[in-house]
Amino acid sequence: MANTTLSVALLSGKGGVGKTNMTLNLACALRDANFKTLLMDCDLGLANLDVLLGITPEGNLQTALLGEASIEDVLYKVKNEGFDVLPAASGVPELTELQPDMRDMLLSRLEPVLHKYDYVFMDIGAGISGTVQTFAALASVRIVIITPEPTSLTDSYALIKVLNNRYGLREFMVLVNQASSTAEAKASFEKLHGACRHFLHLEPLFLGHVRNDRKLTEAVCRQQPLLRYAPSSPSALDIRNVAGRLQQLRLSMLDWLGQRPVLQPLPDEK
Repeated sequence: MANTTLSVALLSGKGGVGKTNMTLNLACALRDANFKTLLMDCDLGLANLDVLLGITPEGNLQTALLGEASIEDVLYKVKNEGFDVLPAASGVPELTELQPDMRDMLLSRLEPVLHKYDYVFMDIGAGISGTVQTFAALASVRIVIITPEPTSLTDSYALIKVLNNRYGLREFMVLVNQASSTAEAKASFEKLHGACRHFLHLEPLFLGHVRNDRKLTEAVCRQQPLLRYAPSSPSALDIRNVAGRLQQLRLSMLDWLGQRPVLQPLPDEK
């Protein structure tokens, strides 16, 4: 059967830009549109998707990798949300750098499970570690989360540069979070876009922006997705707009997806 699952890696050059919140709330928006979604916590040593959801999974990727449980066994069904979570472990330093043999084992166990979803969101750790690069290269689509802060822009450029230099990756989408206005979001994107075009000769695409919103902080403290805590808040509306663009993107890619596995074979390193 042809693959129709879109795997999406959510990346950031630095921490604190709201990447995990975007992952969680995009999943809520797509679930509301009746899409089957899996959230993979790919921050293997510092998991936090479970914290944002207020859940305590019994198993995680580590137990699956060690053969102590199957992938199906460690999938956590978030019943009140209607999507699934594949949790990661916290405080396990040996998982922060995924070795090739362990990576291949993980992929072989994951691939049969992923096909039952419309979307697989990969919440990847911040920075440019080897594991970050590996997961980013496996996904069909890469979304770089930035904020208007100069450090976020420079670190995100560094991340894109490393992925381009190592794997020849050229297609990136950018989501600007914590923007005070549409104008600020577009200005931030243009700075990153200009640097990528000038120095790397590639042009990331603008996926959208999410406004700064105190309701998001409140939702985090209550361990609830923003789309459930304050569904009419400005940032919730922005997230739904981004989810709509992802739906359009997936539809446009169905023929391409049908010829490939959910997680792509790693491109040759340059």
